[in-house]
Amino acid sequence: MEIQQKNIWYVTLLLTIIAGYCDTVTFVAADSIFSAHVTGNFIVFAYQIIKGSDLHAWIKLLTFPIFIIAVIVGGRIALKATNRYTILFWEGVILVLSGIASYVFGYLENFSEWTMYTVAMTTVFAMGLQNAFGKLYAKETHGPTTMMTGNVTQASLDLGNLLKNGLKDAEVLLSFKKQLVTIIGFLVGCFLGAVAGKFFGLGTLILPGAAMIICYLYHRES
Repeated sequence: MEIQQKNIWYVTLLLTIIAGYCDTVTFVAADSIFSAHVTGNFIVFAYQIIKGSDLHAWIKLLTFPIFIIAVIVGGRIALKATNRYTILFWEGVILVLSGIASYVFGYLENFSEWTMYTVAMTTVFAMGLQNAFGKLYAKETHGPTTMMTGNVTQASLDLGNLLKNGLKDAEVLLSFKKQLVTIIGFLVGCFLGAVAGKFFGLGTLILPGAAMIICYLYHRES
């Protein structure tokens, strides 16, 4: 049981870092597209439209149906897979292939805007799979790993209780620690993604993809 609990801490940290990383990489290197917080693309879309942007602004709206399809596919994978981490395996594969494609087209000097958008959309699909994993296997993490609003809300409530009652309530203290893991992990991922996206581009998606595949291989007997 103790080993299983440690695994949950590690998986939670890994998934939040990856989500923050991917979300920021696509935002920095792919025309301000959010790959994890897809609803954020509605805001960017509206902002670009009122500024008189061209057709490219409408591409932001494609993230929503792609995300929905990815979640549906994740549900289908879960029905057929004997290993609950299979969804993460396919997420990792998609991210690795997206990174490779980015480098290949860049090397061929044919990295057009449409190539950039395609890589961004495949990353959105990968994040959709991770969201499906979080919903289908909620006990495998300490909370949502791609959207931090709920985690910040819970952490704030826990902090309020701790300030009022001190550290006496072990359950509240544990909950606060769990939320901190998700929030800090996502923040670290965002920072790494910002640096990677600015200096190395979308090709760095290979890194979170490889990490996800390793996570699957570690839990392949689960």
